[in-house]
Amino acid sequence: MVVLLGVALVACGALARRYPIAPAILLVGVGLLVGFVPHLRQAQLPPEAVLLVFLPALLYWESLTTSLREIRNNLRIVVLTSTALVAVTAAAVAAAAHGLGLAWGPAWVLGAALAPTDATAVGVLARDLPRRTVTVLRAESLVNDGTALVIYGLAVGVTVGEEDLTGWHVTWLLVWAYGAGVLAGALIGLVSWQLRRRMDDPMLESIAMLVTPFAAFLLADAVHASGVLAVVVCGLFMSQVTPRITGAVTRQIVIPFWALSTTVLSSALFVLVGISAQTAFRGLDSTTTLRALVDVLVVAAVVIGVRWAWTYTTPYVIRLLDRRPAQRLRRVPARQRTVSAVAGFRGAVSLAAVLAVPHTLDSGAPFPDRDLIVLIACGVIVLTLLQALLLPSVVRFARLPVDTSVAEELHFADEYTLDAAVEALDTTARELGSGTMVVERVRHELDKQRKLLAADGAEGDPVIQHDDQYRSLSLALLARRREALLELRDQQRIDDIVLRQVQARLDQEEVRFLRANLPE
Repeated sequence: MVVLLGVALVACGALARRYPIAPAILLVGVGLLVGFVPHLRQAQLPPEAVLLVFLPALLYWESLTTSLREIRNNLRIVVLTSTALVAVTAAAVAAAAHGLGLAWGPAWVLGAALAPTDATAVGVLARDLPRRTVTVLRAESLVNDGTALVIYGLAVGVTVGEEDLTGWHVTWLLVWAYGAGVLAGALIGLVSWQLRRRMDDPMLESIAMLVTPFAAFLLADAVHASGVLAVVVCGLFMSQVTPRITGAVTRQIVIPFWALSTTVLSSALFVLVGISAQTAFRGLDSTTTLRALVDVLVVAAVVIGVRWAWTYTTPYVIRLLDRRPAQRLRRVPARQRTVSAVAGFRGAVSLAAVLAVPHTLDSGAPFPDRDLIVLIACGVIVLTLLQALLLPSVVRFARLPVDTSVAEELHFADEYTLDAAVEALDTTARELGSGTMVVERVRHELDKQRKLLAADGAEGDPVIQHDDQYRSLSLALLARRREALLELRDQQRIDDIVLRQVQARLDQEEVRFLRANLPE
């Protein structure tokens, strides 16, 4: 199964480069095909593995790489979509499922499982959208899991016979889940920060970073709070403090590692969605296949329809209540809101929740319509992911303005940091006792970088042409050095250990010349 997953990742990635299809959609298709092979179909992950292993790692990385400033600027939207929209969606799905024949308890279980959008799916499928749109979608999907899982736990408890449904009880569960979850995440973040700032070993610091999200999730889970929210709060806190305590060598280790690990984990989840849909279809015995397919289409229509209705009603209510000039500037035209309406993808949390539904009640009777609930949830997840096929067309229809803010801020940051280095050059050189020739060499390099920034990539500019020729020649000579290095190894004049050490230095020089961008 691991080999198959690796092959599927490479193949789907290659196909996605040639055809306008998101790799996530292709991976779901792979899962559906794998479901036809009996031995592979048995390779199922327990729901606890998804919640305790996959989810903390994925949510932590999403939290570390999102924009806290944009979350603050759009906090009202994020709070409303991650709480009120989740509750409205859960209630609408529950009402629809009850109308289709499910009892109220199982109907609410299904509604709560399908209410939250998925951070992994949003991050993978909507990453090329403008910064504000992507940040709002990611923040919504990071936080709404906590609300949905509280409703889900309550619905399962009432159905099984473990919980009593009262207004005060529901309110207390929500307050405790959010409050204790935030505190747990903040506590683990503080502990991790204090530990990592005292570490000078990049490998140990990387291991500490790896443990952090799981510690936050487990601490919150131990006190019956929202582990999801704890991981998100911890990740957002660490995103603000780690730039001051993490060195370049550590970043060179952890960023590629986390980028690769989260890609593999999220891809495995998409394949699992396909396998689970296949398994749910085969395990259906409480109703006919045709009836189940109709139920899937109806519930999917409700999930998608509620998001569209929310997107095109709540903004106008907010506009009536808040007419401040600052808020008017942040209004999004109706045409552009279609992107947010389409991007309500479901994924890992919904799948883990529905697979975790118990098989029996406290009385020993089977959980009502469990097989149908699992099938409907898997079908809705697949259908919402298929919306990604429409996303390019929707983006063109929305006529989103070109987002140059990131490029402008990047240019400003480069200029500001270069100016700071130039101003500090003479003082720093005196403190370090640097010679005149060294100072002039560094000054020349800084001036060269300032001229490149001033040229701003303009074609035909002599500075740009000179830099391109310099880089091309340097890369060609690096390639020749590699050939010479391999000749020495092949002639047994140096050892493989020496080859790897020299090769690592050459790689660092090549990356610098290529101006390679590390993955987010």
